[in-house]
Amino acid sequence: MPFRLRIGSRPSALALAQAGIVRSRLAALLPGLDCERDFEIIPIKTSGDRMTSASLANAGGKGLFIKELEQALAHRQIDIAVHSMKDLPAKLAPGFRIAAVPEREDPRDALLTRAAGGLDALPRSARVGTSSARRKFEAMRLRPDLIVSPLRGNVDTRLERLTSGALDAIILAIAGLKRLGRLDEENQLDGLNQHELDEREFVPAGGQGALAIEAVALDLESAPVAGSHEIERALTDLNDPRASAETAAERAFLAAIGASCESPVGVHAVFEAEALSVRARLFSIDGSTELADSISGPCDSSPASASGVGARLARRMLDRGAAALIGAPPIGRR
Repeated sequence: MPFRLRIGSRPSALALAQAGIVRSRLAALLPGLDCERDFEIIPIKTSGDRMTSASLANAGGKGLFIKELEQALAHRQIDIAVHSMKDLPAKLAPGFRIAAVPEREDPRDALLTRAAGGLDALPRSARVGTSSARRKFEAMRLRPDLIVSPLRGNVDTRLERLTSGALDAIILAIAGLKRLGRLDEENQLDGLNQHELDEREFVPAGGQGALAIEAVALDLESAPVAGSHEIERALTDLNDPRASAETAAERAFLAAIGASCESPVGVHAVFEAEALSVRARLFSIDGSTELADSISGPCDSSPASASGVGARLARRMLDRGAAALIGAPPIGRR
């Protein structure tokens, strides 16, 4: 039976670009196979893609962006699915696993402006676009005078709001701009100014900049699919231990505090020299109150070890009222 790896992806330009990155890297790890002939990207529109204005939390949360992809995995219509890690719920549904986390792209946010200068240089009462509560409150924590407006749509739509003068600045993830090839060699957009936001002051969303390759849980009783052993070896080689550890810690933190898709929470982990540092900042639903903390501890780079560090930070912040602050249900009622 001829080898063919079917890669599921959301149909957006960014999602397809991310799937293309994974396809190229897997093809390089499986010599003798042709990237175009033997690896097929299958676009699958999810419930989240069909939504235009409804609240994600009210409609089902982050799972809306992966539901149909997981159905395709379960029915063996695709072999793996490629997601933005931050689109995944903190806990996957039974029967699925994160099979690999490739090397992480820059996890920071960027402020894009027409005029030179960063956040401090914006005029008083400047209009800033973002639909993320986390980004809104982090920006207003540093500049309470800002007027933050909702910003939806694809990257081009968001950029047009800025270039047309409707907004003075917008906030986007650096990783998405890089993967779409929008940045030049100096990491700038043509005609616009990009200002990287310090991840210590402007804490990114958990999983930002990382990709997750999802697959069905391993079932030793099932008959192996043609090429499955080779695929598993390639996924093992594709997995980046640092990215895997960092995102495991961030996801463990989010799961422990009960964060939803709309919770204004930032959490960022850094793994180096056999140690893991995790920093988090969260806000009340109205942004009036914030809670921040960080932790560092030894880590052997395994997801289990990293998850333990993230969970410890969550417990510490829960003791300080994190769940009540973000409106999460008590632990016993989740």
